[in-house]
Amino acid sequence: MMGRIEVNGIEIYAYHGCLPEESIIGGKYIVDLWIEADLKRSEASDKLDDTIDYVWLTAIVLSEMAKPSKLIEQVARRILDSVRSGDSRVEHAWVKVRKLAPPINANVSEVAVILSY
Repeated sequence: MMGRIEVNGIEIYAYHGCLPEESIIGGKYIVDLWIEADLKRSEASDKLDDTIDYVWLTAIVLSEMAKPSKLIEQVARRILDSVRSGDSRVEHAWVKVRKLAPPINANVSEVAVILSY
């Protein structure tokens, strides 16, 4: 039976962007990560080893967000690639990377990218 684990609202200060000052000043980001996996075993066993640990998922997000990129699309892809290579039990994953107050000449609260596999 497929189940879903969500880690929502991971707040991070990071240094992504195409403008030179973005790599110096940085900005605020919020990341949501959702995975689907067979959780039947963990439902019965109540053992951490039988599930996808959300602490591990959060650590992946923090690690990939710490590597500067010009585009949040690249950051999102790295997060998904790390999840995919880190645990074969994950059947599907989605990540949403939100950049708060982007440097756009308009009143925009955030921009976001959502990728999946």
